[in-house]
Amino acid sequence: MNAVLLSTTYFGPIQWYQKLYRADEAWIEQHEHFVKQTYRSRCIIATTQGTQTLSIPIEHPTSNVQRSTFNVQRIKDIRISDHGNWRHLHWNALQSAYGESPFFEYYEDDLHPFFEKRWTFLFDFNEAIREKLCELLDISPVVRFTEKYVSDYASDYREAINPKHPAPDPDFQPRRYYQVYEAKHGFLPNLSIVDLLFNMGPESVFYL
Repeated sequence: MNAVLLSTTYFGPIQWYQKLYRADEAWIEQHEHFVKQTYRSRCIIATTQGTQTLSIPIEHPTSNVQRSTFNVQRIKDIRISDHGNWRHLHWNALQSAYGESPFFEYYEDDLHPFFEKRWTFLFDFNEAIREKLCELLDISPVVRFTEKYVSDYASDYREAINPKHPAPDPDFQPRRYYQVYEAKHGFLPNLSIVDLLFNMGPESVFYL
């Protein structure tokens, strides 16, 4: 059986969704410690200025006791902060980036609610997004959640799929597809799955 271990992601990259789609079974880690500056709380989109990172602010404790607890807090217990009106900013960024893409209007009513409703926990928010994206991509992966922290796994992509230091992955070869700003920036590989969805629509699944 081809089983993979993945971290939770916020509108994860195409590589993450390829793993999810091609695996016989996908385990999503919910007992690891939160790792900053990863796809767990950020996604990367294409804009007229180049790539842009959208990050979800995390609720940080205020007291020393709370901070020491936070350092060992499980990802499933990490809370989303309402700081900075980020939901409005993220949706505006997506509208600005993809408003002229072929399928933005087709999918906007499905995705806009994620920027209106408030979720308490990052993991739950990410999972709600993943379920909706699987529906829109028309894929039905077998997804399970770890019951304890998994320290070793044969096909472990928790850290390998990383925005800053991605590990070599011979099984993932980014394939070119239409992008709104390709003439300006060239093809930008492995962006958020929404880049593929807004540009390719129902054909997105053929790129996974």
